[in-house]
Amino acid sequence: MKISYNWLKQFIKIDWKSEEIAALLTDLGLEVEMVEKFESVKGGLEGIVVGHVLSCVQHPDADRLKVTTVDLGDGVPIQIVCGAPNVAVGQKVPVATIGTTLYDKEGVAFQIKKGKIRGQESHGMICAEDELGLGESHDGIMILDDSIVAGTSAAKVFKIESDEIFEIGLTPNRADGMSHYGTARDLRAGLMQTGLNIELISPSVSNFRVDKRTLKIDVNVENP
Repeated sequence: MKISYNWLKQFIKIDWKSEEIAALLTDLGLEVEMVEKFESVKGGLEGIVVGHVLSCVQHPDADRLKVTTVDLGDGVPIQIVCGAPNVAVGQKVPVATIGTTLYDKEGVAFQIKKGKIRGQESHGMICAEDELGLGESHDGIMILDDSIVAGTSAAKVFKIESDEIFEIGLTPNRADGMSHYGTARDLRAGLMQTGLNIELISPSVSNFRVDKRTLKIDVNVENP
């Protein structure tokens, strides 16, 4: 049985680490065999922020490179060397900051580091959509909506989802663990044993309505 931690949190408000939840569920007889991390985009765009291009000039020693100054929202603009043909002043762009881990098309990880490109310092990377795992295009950098504030997390902009999935090895006598609500109920019982009295939030049924209660159904008894 796969149980989503995000879904569990809809029924019980808790901020424990997934390892702690897994241990408690196992103690309750719902043996957690594995905890798997889920990300709608590999890496979750961690370390990627929105930047505002303040300046963009030709690289003095490379025809196809530009030297840009980018505001990341912290009041300290950084210099980034960019090879994209469409980079320009005034754009809002996704920037991989130093230390960010990205993944190539084969899924191999590489880290963004401070470096020099043809003699010019570069303190990050302005990204194309394929470099972020958001598409296939590598024709140029992504240009974001101008209303987005510099420094905003790219994960927030693109609504990246992340979750942790509990793989529970159910036994035939634990049908109560065959739903998220049932698992949340068991989890609450375990938490109460530790001294935490946490409210169990029942699913809303407000959208379920009976529009017609006068429907007649004919019943014929063929073999009384």
